[in-house]
This record gives sequence, C-alpha cells and structure tokens, in this order.
Amino acid sequence: MLEQLVKEVNQQAEQLKQAQEKMRDLTATAKSRDGMVTVTVGPRGDVQAIELDPRVYRKLSPSELSDSIMAQIKDATRQVSGEMRELMEPFTPTLPFEDLFGPEAGADLFFPGSDLPRTEKK
Repeated sequence: MLEQLVKEVNQQAEQLKQAQEKMRDLTATAKSRDGMVTVTVGPRGDVQAIELDPRVYRKLSPSELSDSIMAQIKDATRQVSGEMRELMEPFTPTLPFEDLFGPEAGADLFFPGSDLPRTEKK
C-alpha cells in the first residue's frame, strides 16, 4: 500500500514537472480584426513580438494604433493565462479553478513577482 502511494506521488510529481516545462514554452498570439496588428506574448504575458502591417500607418491614427496594440496584448495574455489554467487544473482540488484561485487569477498567479496585469474573463 505504501509502495502504491509513493508510486502515485512520483507520477504526480513527474506530471507536474512536465506541466511546468510546457508552461515555460507557452506563447499566445492575437491579431486585430483588421489584420493590422499582431502581438505574441510569452508565459508571463511578456511581449515577445509585435508585427505591424506596413499599411497600418496610413490606416490608423497614433492613438488607434496604440489602442489596437494594447488590445492585442490583453487578448494574447488572456489566451496564455487560459492555457496555463488548463495545464494546472489536473493538479488542483476538485473545486473549480475560479473558486480556488479567484475569478481574476491569471499568469501572475503561477509566476510570483511578476508585474503582469490581472487578466479578465471574457
């Protein structure tokens, strides 16, 4: 019986290690509806790339461009946060993720010390 328990704990530890490795490699990309702005963020919500269509400067004002970039960062961060939730759910009690960590829990929860903004639910 003790051997079985040790075996299960070791399996869970290995699965958690694999989930953490996957979390380190997570990225999410969001593209504006007009296709002018594309943003990719990493697992901590850190911006890894911003791609602008060359026509963006003719089509959007500076404030519209700024708003679009910020919206895509927010959307990509929300996506990566959702992927993290999915990876971590098997390791949480049977309570729903939101009940356990709160409705606004995001990537910052899994990476303490991060200065990421809280993510919002859609």
